[in-house]
Amino acid sequence: MEDKKALRKMVLTSLKKMDQAEKERKVQKIHERLFATDVWRKARTVAVTVSQGTEIDTHEIIRQGWLEKKTIAVPKCLPETKTLIFRAIDDFSQLESVYYGLLEPKLEETQPVEKKDMDLIIVPGLLFDRKGYRIGFGGGYYDRFLVDVSAVKLSQALDVQIASDIPHEVHDIPVDIIITPEAVHYCRGR
Repeated sequence: MEDKKALRKMVLTSLKKMDQAEKERKVQKIHERLFATDVWRKARTVAVTVSQGTEIDTHEIIRQGWLEKKTIAVPKCLPETKTLIFRAIDDFSQLESVYYGLLEPKLEETQPVEKKDMDLIIVPGLLFDRKGYRIGFGGGYYDRFLVDVSAVKLSQALDVQIASDIPHEVHDIPVDIIITPEAVHYCRGR
């Protein structure tokens, strides 16, 4: 557990030091690669967090999904059970700022989306290895949510977020695809 904390801190420091213009160029390349994949083109329902801070931007993914008439589902954290529920949004005004400044769907303005109806889940994370294992932000919300998911699990990562190997536990669920500015990496023999 201490290893993961140290790795999180190291990656966050690297992300904060990145030149903003360079980061934006790299993120644009990631998005171009994502939008060119069959996985994206075939997906009708895309689950994605609303990025903030040092996270790789997802606002452009959400906008592109709306342009392509995809259902965009964003998570709401339930801290008492450390679980996620997803709700469909079709406008950023349907979001509200909650604890830690996270943007989450307003329950009264959105409809639930079940995990069985998701085609693509864009999984956030800080550090990834080539097998698809990830170190997230420490809450374990996504590891709990991804159990029994049939949707493709995909993550976006910059160079500083890729490691040759990271510590993982039995309950950790790897992603299927990692997209970097340079390539689309298929994990676990996909």
